[in-house]
Amino acid sequence: MSLSSDTIAAIATPPGEGAIAMIRISGPDALGIVARIFQPAGKPPILRQATFGKIHDGEEILDQVLLTTFQAPASFTGEDMAEVTCHGGILLAARILETVLRSGARTAEAGEFSQRAFFNGKIDLTRAEAIMDIIRARTAPALRAAALQLEGRLGQEIIALRDTVLEVVAHLEAWIDFPEEGIDPATGRLLLSKINTALKRSEQLLSTADEGRVLREGVRLAIAGLPNAGKSSLLNRLLGMDRAIVSEIPGTTRDTIEESACLRGVLFRLTDTAGLRNTNDPVEREGVARSTRAMDSADLVLHVFDASSESSPSPLHEREILVANKCDLLPADSSPFSNAIPVSSLTGQGFEALIDAMTNACGAHHISAGDSLAAINARHKALLESTAAALLAAADLVEKNAPPELAAVELRSALDALGRIVGATDTEDILGEIFSRFCIGK
Repeated sequence: MSLSSDTIAAIATPPGEGAIAMIRISGPDALGIVARIFQPAGKPPILRQATFGKIHDGEEILDQVLLTTFQAPASFTGEDMAEVTCHGGILLAARILETVLRSGARTAEAGEFSQRAFFNGKIDLTRAEAIMDIIRARTAPALRAAALQLEGRLGQEIIALRDTVLEVVAHLEAWIDFPEEGIDPATGRLLLSKINTALKRSEQLLSTADEGRVLREGVRLAIAGLPNAGKSSLLNRLLGMDRAIVSEIPGTTRDTIEESACLRGVLFRLTDTAGLRNTNDPVEREGVARSTRAMDSADLVLHVFDASSESSPSPLHEREILVANKCDLLPADSSPFSNAIPVSSLTGQGFEALIDAMTNACGAHHISAGDSLAAINARHKALLESTAAALLAAADLVEKNAPPELAAVELRSALDALGRIVGATDTEDILGEIFSRFCIGK
């Protein structure tokens, strides 16, 4: 998807019936198009102010609307823009969009408005990605992290890091041009210090990769244990609804069941698994195999056992919380499981303590409390790993007093990786991949 001079249009609000809908138009003919189809109720439209009037398709009046116009470069895309806010009928919004398209626009591709904002210097790639993070945020910490990234906090950090590396490259290339001068020891130590400073900051950003994944995707949590331990009942209690079938018959759950729940401001992706046991039933055996795979890919496992009939079982996962379910069946004064959290999926007893343990185990207290700018995503992580590797190699070369050309090559690789994070040196295929994830109209 490359930048073009076409005027584009799309419905920018979600599909379906609602109070209002909004049609967004951007490009060189955006203001001309609305002038042809919009009739103001009073004075002509004023830039950046909503104007009341009617949209017409030939002689037919389609709706009473509000029109807001923007002139380049003072708009989201950096182009002339117009936004038509109409009543929220599905058919009505489609009719107005059709009228706009017949008047000279074409349908926008996914993410094309944001892509134009990027190409016109209104946002960098980290801020573009933050737009979709804001739209998709399902928890308050995720929304806060995305808002900070949209402000440009991460982009500014990457640019500052890139400037530091660029300064070192400039010094090294000066010595490459004038080799007879050599690099004196004091200057070499100064350059090494700057490289190590950049390396330390890139590693600090990398250390937040898991936090960024949790904010965007949630904590992968598997509920596992023997048949009839009450795993499905526990899932239903965490969800606050009857999602899984509950039965006293062992082996009722034959397949994994996946649901999401926001607990203490943290998104958990819960997987209820089949009971773990040896079985000759081929269907149940496949369910057990899927349970094992779910635990292998989980960030955290709730290892559930029946406190009324089992002793504390052996661990299933390196990161697990042992849950003694059915504790309502135990005598009131008994507490036989010091290493497990006693709960009752029937009464809800112990669930506050269980949720506290879940959030603490995944470090959610830090995610919820902080305002870190570093909610880096998988793309940022891969490029920062390349940056760190190149900086580490450059530092080693400078420390060994190797020819400056060799260190300069490594630093140029770091510069390229950092530039790709913000879009300073990105290629069209990567841009297309990023913006293709956006919704139409954004």
